[in-house]
Amino acid sequence: MELESSVLPFPALQQWRDKGSFLRINGAEIFYLDEGEYNQPALLLIHGFPTSSWDWQPMWHTLREQYRVVCLDMLGFGFSDKPNARNYSIHQQADIVEAVVEHVELDAFHVLAHDYGDTVAQELLARQNAGQGRGRWLSGCFLNGGLFPETHRALLTQKLLLSPLGPLLNRLAGKAQFDRSFRKVFGADTRPTEEQLDQFWYLINLKGGRHIFHNLITYMSDRLEHRERWVSALIVSQVPLALINGSADPVSGAHMVARYQELGCRLDYLAELENIGHYPQVEAPSRVAHHYLDFLQGAHGHV
Repeated sequence: MELESSVLPFPALQQWRDKGSFLRINGAEIFYLDEGEYNQPALLLIHGFPTSSWDWQPMWHTLREQYRVVCLDMLGFGFSDKPNARNYSIHQQADIVEAVVEHVELDAFHVLAHDYGDTVAQELLARQNAGQGRGRWLSGCFLNGGLFPETHRALLTQKLLLSPLGPLLNRLAGKAQFDRSFRKVFGADTRPTEEQLDQFWYLINLKGGRHIFHNLITYMSDRLEHRERWVSALIVSQVPLALINGSADPVSGAHMVARYQELGCRLDYLAELENIGHYPQVEAPSRVAHHYLDFLQGAHGHV
């Protein structure tokens, strides 16, 4: 599929898009990026809400030095299509991820996920545990995310989006409100720059994306409905699992790690990053890459 020809206002985003491709899945154009050699060990990166694969850019080069790296923008995010329908679900996103896995011919691979992507990864892991997944997981690593609905401390904005007021809030919300809300989930000393905020906001708004927030936010309901399946996936995992977590995150910080350990979920590697918030791969990319590569080195011994 040929890339769109429009020129983007941010050269870095332009370069990111130009490196990628589009795949039509169930009538929607899904953006993905696949760099590296087929004989290299492979990583699959799954982004969070409300952002996109661009979140991985700060640590992309470091990961690419040793690995083939694949990422995508899920339906409703980034450069991918954003249909205005209330049928977004975690299972649907997992199907899309698996379609990309098949398309790029990933056989065995490690998974690194964040936020909303953690939940998608939990569904994918449940399929792996049941012998029904596409490709074969070698390991899983979760950055800050709502792995357990009981520890997910949703922002007021998220709660309102899930309510009947969601469509109205979408129409009223602007960049200033986004900036205020988004900054709150970062560490006090690692807040995003104005340029980063502009880039995040641009990607969110592409193809009318801001107006589907209330559709995408239904993942919070999915987490409650499928809690047993998705938590069990972490407990019975047959592959090594890691947590790399920004402890200062008000949404899924140190309290989420404590719950993970309390429930007896498989945990082969833990890195708790003091003073780092909800976006560790953006706030402290070198530290996250260091810990992740350290985990992968150990994980190779398990497979």
